[in-house]
Amino acid sequence: MRKRTIRGGMRLMLAALLLIILTSFFHGLVADVLSLSVAAEERFYNLGILGAAALGGYGVILTVFGFVLPADLYDVRIRLLPLFFMIVGAMMLFFYLFVSSFNAPVKEERLRPGETITI
Repeated sequence: MRKRTIRGGMRLMLAALLLIILTSFFHGLVADVLSLSVAAEERFYNLGILGAAALGGYGVILTVFGFVLPADLYDVRIRLLPLFFMIVGAMMLFFYLFVSSFNAPVKEERLRPGETITI
């Protein structure tokens, strides 16, 4: 078991989880901060999910190869448990935000300049 390779894969999986959280729950906030149009916000969401899938897939493959490869001399000093707890924490944050999104009140969208209300 090569711990350095496993740690690299776990870091990529953590980055993928954080990117999914950012794009899934805070894409509106990012669009407001960066003054993105609706099309650019959709592009940000799509590219964020695509990037998270790529990072997560590569992280899983790297972790599996780390389990298959033989141990290295310097693997004794590498600790995997703190990174594992960070991944579990990110997963708990994701599920908390997911469940709390069901209970959130419906937020009224402000009209953009030039839009009208049809009654």
